[in-house]
Amino acid sequence: MSDNMGQVQFQVVRISPWVKRLIIINVGIWFLLQTLLENLILPEPYITEFFSFTPRFTVEYFFVWQPFTYMFLHSANVFHVLLNMISLWFFGSELEYRWGGRFFLTYYLVCGVGAALIYFLGVVATGLVQGAEPAVYGTPVLGASGAVFGILLAYGILFGDRVIYFFGIFPMKARYFIMIIGGIELMTLLNSGVGGGQVANLAHLGGLITGYFYLLFWTRWQQSRWRGGKGGKGRRNLRLVVNNEDKSDEPKYWN
Repeated sequence: MSDNMGQVQFQVVRISPWVKRLIIINVGIWFLLQTLLENLILPEPYITEFFSFTPRFTVEYFFVWQPFTYMFLHSANVFHVLLNMISLWFFGSELEYRWGGRFFLTYYLVCGVGAALIYFLGVVATGLVQGAEPAVYGTPVLGASGAVFGILLAYGILFGDRVIYFFGIFPMKARYFIMIIGGIELMTLLNSGVGGGQVANLAHLGGLITGYFYLLFWTRWQQSRWRGGKGGKGRRNLRLVVNNEDKSDEPKYWN
C-alpha cells in the first residue's frame, strides 16, 4: 500500500476509541482465528462456516447470529481486511469524534446487519424471479464492507465539501466520491447479478441504503423531539445530522 492511500482522506485523523477497538477485533479474529487456528489446527474452516452469513444456514438451521457475526470475519486475502480497516480508520474516526462513541457504534452495527438483511432479501427475490434456488443461497458472505459503506455514506453527508483524492490523484469533494463508489457498486451488481462475482455488491449497497434510512429516521425523530419540546430536555440532547462544513447562519439538513 503506497503513501498515496493516506491522501484518500485529506488528513490523517487520530484514531478514535471505538474505531480502534473494532480494528483490533477484526484483525484479531482474522489473524488468530481464521488464519492461524483454521489453517493450522482445525481440519475444516469451522469458524468461517459457523459465523459467516450463509442464507441457507440462517433460514434452515436458524443460525440467526450470522447477520451480525459475519461482519467481523474476512477472507484469506489480506487486502480484504486491510482496505476495510483503513477505510474504517480514515472515515470512521472523525464520525465518532463528531457523534460520540455510543451512536457511532450503534450506527456501524446497524449498517452491518442491515446490509446482510438486504442481501438476503435480494437472494430470496432472485430465487422467486428465477423460479429456482439461486447458487448464492448456500454461499457464505463475510467482511465489514457493509458496515464500512454505511460509514462512507455518513461521511459524505456530514463532510461532503471536504476535498479528497480519488486514487490519490483526482481531487473531488467527498460527496461526489461516495456517489462514484455507490455508482460503481450498482453498475457491477446490474452487470453481474446478485451472485455473479466474488464480491457481494448487494451487501455493499445494503450498507449505504441502511445508513441512509437510519440517519433519515433518526434525524427526523430528533427534530420531532426538539419541536415537541419536552421541557427543553430534548433541545439539550439534540444533535442534528447537518453539513457542519457549511458556515452559513442557517443549518442545512442533509435530508
